[in-house]
Amino acid sequence: MGGKWSKSRSPHRYSHNYGTPPSRSTSRYSPYPGNNLQPRTVERVQRKYTKIGDDYHSLDQVTEALSQAGLESSNLIVGIDFTKSNEWTGRVSFNRRCLHDIGHTPNPYEQALSIIGRTLSAFDEDNLIPCFGFGDASTHDQEVFSFYPENRPCNGFEEALQRYKELVPHLRLAGPTSFAPIIETAIGIVDNSGGQYHVLLIIADGQVTRSVDTIHGQLSSQERDTMNAIVKASDYPLSIVLVGVGDGPWDMMREFDDNIPSRAFDNFQFVNFTEIMSRNISNSRKETEFALAALMEIPSQYKATIDLQLLGKRRGTPEMTSLPPPIKSHGSAYSNPKYSHSSSSEQGAGVHKRAPAIPSESSLEEKQICPICLWQAKNLAFGCGHQTCHKCGESLQVCPICQSQIATRIRLY
Repeated sequence: MGGKWSKSRSPHRYSHNYGTPPSRSTSRYSPYPGNNLQPRTVERVQRKYTKIGDDYHSLDQVTEALSQAGLESSNLIVGIDFTKSNEWTGRVSFNRRCLHDIGHTPNPYEQALSIIGRTLSAFDEDNLIPCFGFGDASTHDQEVFSFYPENRPCNGFEEALQRYKELVPHLRLAGPTSFAPIIETAIGIVDNSGGQYHVLLIIADGQVTRSVDTIHGQLSSQERDTMNAIVKASDYPLSIVLVGVGDGPWDMMREFDDNIPSRAFDNFQFVNFTEIMSRNISNSRKETEFALAALMEIPSQYKATIDLQLLGKRRGTPEMTSLPPPIKSHGSAYSNPKYSHSSSSEQGAGVHKRAPAIPSESSLEEKQICPICLWQAKNLAFGCGHQTCHKCGESLQVCPICQSQIATRIRLY
């Protein structure tokens, strides 16, 4: 799974020249103008594949449909959300634990990756899975980091899970949330593979960041960047599956799934992992229904890429340079340029550690930055005197600084 790994990488980062950005936008991304197919071809395929239905009722049907569509191999790309909200969006669904907690039982991220990895392994060819993280303090909403230096992919989903557990204790969760960088990264991988069909699996705890300053009816810069990236991705043989873990909310993700206009084909599928896994059925049935929900549109999407003549086409899109994994320790497998599955597996001593604490309130006081997202300005005060931005603080039950119960919220202007 995943295209052939090569050490040759473009020196460019996210340099986008797809038109003039809106005058009020400060985003590094700009609108994507559309595909290069003849208008009649696009219109015909859009009528055929827009709003692809959920037509299958068992995992066997999905597997059979994948085979009938000619999909003999599945190239998987994985993106993991490391934004700060993971610390509290498991309040209901994960017993008040951080969704990235590493313990004796798998957390939601481990569960989702394992189920999809096992399902797609039947179509595995090279067993290489490029894995990336985003939303931490090193990437925010602008970059992604690779699980290994030099974009080295993981050897199968088992190594991806192991590497995930190795990385978590070293990460500082941050924000804001944007899916544009991971989608742009996947586009580069697809094009560099010569136009092979890929599935991008994004596992995230919440929807794209929307600031309280965003005017009603308009999109935030993160929402706009993500929407533009999804539209651009429809010009490539790439399906995007977004798995929502934790408590949500998910209303914007459902809108992305159903209503994004101007795409060559319906390339985006949202799946509510929490809702499926909370059903009163057996664990094996839950796993089957989740895999079905995540993959049921893949056969029709794959057929759409064939009709649109996207397969086997290389556009010259530069493969994005991801950041190295944000590991500060030395003398371990993280800093050793030579990797193997065995050396990676031996580095599990710290997997039960929790993620490092966020910067202290005093270290952020001068900049008046929210201590949760590390991005927005503080504009909400609690009765204890500590402050966050309104977006982060409106749903908190306890103060993230002193852990006291929140009884009073005061909006600051």
